[in-house]
Amino acid sequence: MIRWFIPFILALLLSGCSVLEGKPQPAPPVSDRPQEISRNQTQGLQEIGAFNVTVLGSPMDVEDEIKARATDAKADYYVILMMDDTVLPGRWYARALLYRQ
Repeated sequence: MIRWFIPFILALLLSGCSVLEGKPQPAPPVSDRPQEISRNQTQGLQEIGAFNVTVLGSPMDVEDEIKARATDAKADYYVILMMDDTVLPGRWYARALLYRQ
């Protein structure tokens, strides 16, 4: 009984990963300022750069800094890969990718 149970559970767990991945979606129409998109909306877009930011403030201040850098780079879209606080109170770190249509 255990011989088939472990492979069955492993197959079940691995098949659940595909549900979390998502299917490719089109990016929204280009506007006059950069828009945040998700990773499954990047198909067919040209990646033009990546950067890190460290900001003293709040998560919203990090998002504002990312938007400002995307605007300076003349990007159409950006994806925030990760955002996390550091060991210092009020200091936030983020990584983002920039895309152009």
